Amino acid sequence: MSTNATAPAPLESGKSAATITNPGKTGGINNNEDAFDLKAGTAVRLEDGEPPLDDSYGELPQGRQLGLVSATFLIVNRIVGTGVFATTSTILAQSGSVGMSLIYWAIGAAIAVTGYLVYAEFASVFPRNGGELNYLQHIYKRPKYFVAAIYGAQALLLGQAAGNAYTAGRYLIRAGGAESEWGARSIGVGVLLTALIVHGSLLKWGLRFQNVAGTLKLAILVLIAVTGFAALGGHTKLDVQPDNFSNAFEGTRSDTYGIVNCIYNAVWSYVGYSNLMYGLGEVRNPVRTLRIAGPLALLIVSTLYMLVQIAYFAAVPRDQVAGSTQIIAALFFQNMFGSSSAKVLCVFVAISAIANVFSVVFSQGRLNQALGRDGVVPFSKILASNRPFKSPLAGLAWHVIVTLVILLAPPAGDAYSFVLNLSSYPLNVVNVGVSLGLLTAYLPQSLRPQWAKEWRPPIRATLPAVIFFSLISLFLVIAPWVPPKKAEDAVYDHLWYGIANAVSIGFFLLGAIYWLVWYVILPRFGGYRVVPVQTKLDEGSPVTVFEREKIL
Repeated sequence: MSTNATAPAPLESGKSAATITNPGKTGGINNNEDAFDLKAGTAVRLEDGEPPLDDSYGELPQGRQLGLVSATFLIVNRIVGTGVFATTSTILAQSGSVGMSLIYWAIGAAIAVTGYLVYAEFASVFPRNGGELNYLQHIYKRPKYFVAAIYGAQALLLGQAAGNAYTAGRYLIRAGGAESEWGARSIGVGVLLTALIVHGSLLKWGLRFQNVAGTLKLAILVLIAVTGFAALGGHTKLDVQPDNFSNAFEGTRSDTYGIVNCIYNAVWSYVGYSNLMYGLGEVRNPVRTLRIAGPLALLIVSTLYMLVQIAYFAAVPRDQVAGSTQIIAALFFQNMFGSSSAKVLCVFVAISAIANVFSVVFSQGRLNQALGRDGVVPFSKILASNRPFKSPLAGLAWHVIVTLVILLAPPAGDAYSFVLNLSSYPLNVVNVGVSLGLLTAYLPQSLRPQWAKEWRPPIRATLPAVIFFSLISLFLVIAPWVPPKKAEDAVYDHLWYGIANAVSIGFFLLGAIYWLVWYVILPRFGGYRVVPVQTKLDEGSPVTVFEREKIL
């Protein structure tokens, strides 16, 4: 299989479908013997529960138009949202000390790096849109289409961009010197609709905006980091300079709930390291780009994150960090530039959140299109379509619709926090499935599953990275069920602490029920079986459709 495969020719009507069995035999992109080929102009009947391995299935009519810069900023904009401006006080409270909080930020960076390596190993074999949807289907082939159904349920029904859309509105209103819950949500609606219009009809302008906004937010972090060196030298507007680095580990907490929340918050500030994989089918030279874009983005972001945290503690006394209702970046700007700088900071945070929303909508729209491409979810042909602007408009629109419901429906308070927290737990469940699956490819040859027998990816994560990421992902799936020891440590005021985790599992169960009805119960009572056929839509997008074949 070649990463520069020619786009498949249009299907010709009237030709018989070729039956090809066991697509899972190929171990990597260097083995073409069992690859599928759409270039012959025929619909292809599939006999396995996995999409074909060749590039032609992943090639889209718009081609590969994302270069290295756009690919890098897809990762940067997804990682750098508002966490770096606001999470410091939370991690300090849960860790108990300045020194330990800095270590958690470093742990978050290590998790992001190993997570990227795990995902990049799979992505180098499957340079197509969809990210972990492709990897999970390759690992877990039985029961057929089951993993696509359960993954698709949570992917289609959770709005990843809701939190930052709301934050963008909140800080734009603050920049004007006001506070309004519904004003913030209304601005969030405008941000989401703008992202939909731009990414759905003006792809290149959307990418340009992301690149410019990403550059601006990195410049903001550089400004904070450089100003932090002045703060270390005692040049702040405070009468008494902060002394947070003497006895830096005093008060360190060791309880499980605090550790879990610290890691969760640190990891969440780095979430987005795999964002490029969702749109990899539109990236030029994908393997080369994977080798450069991810490491470059993570090096820049993790270095700036650590310098920014040091700058915060150099300029803001610990009691202000722990007790203030403002985000720590606001306190930093106030102590370094004066109180009038707060409005400028609000604009900075809003721009960062908006760029994050654009990045999320871009990638989640392509994930939805990939779900449609594989044919398992309802309305697959609509989601798979590239009409009318050679972009996944339907996939983008669906994600924005779900996000708007999450943004607008819940009342303020616990219910709103609960809805926004829903997206974090499924991510860790998926990480467990991906990392443990890859771990089996590092076993001795005789112990490997069939799909990993001839696994020869261009990029290797290395065994230590896979083990570390697997263990961390397992920890982040199991540990959140440990109850908090103190009432003030609870995420919610009135709701059960584990409600978001439980409801998240419910989304996976919903996918399992859908699969059971669609693939097992209805065919059994209807006297037919569903047969996957690989074909193409009129506008050229590859798609798998499921036909009903009567059982005689």
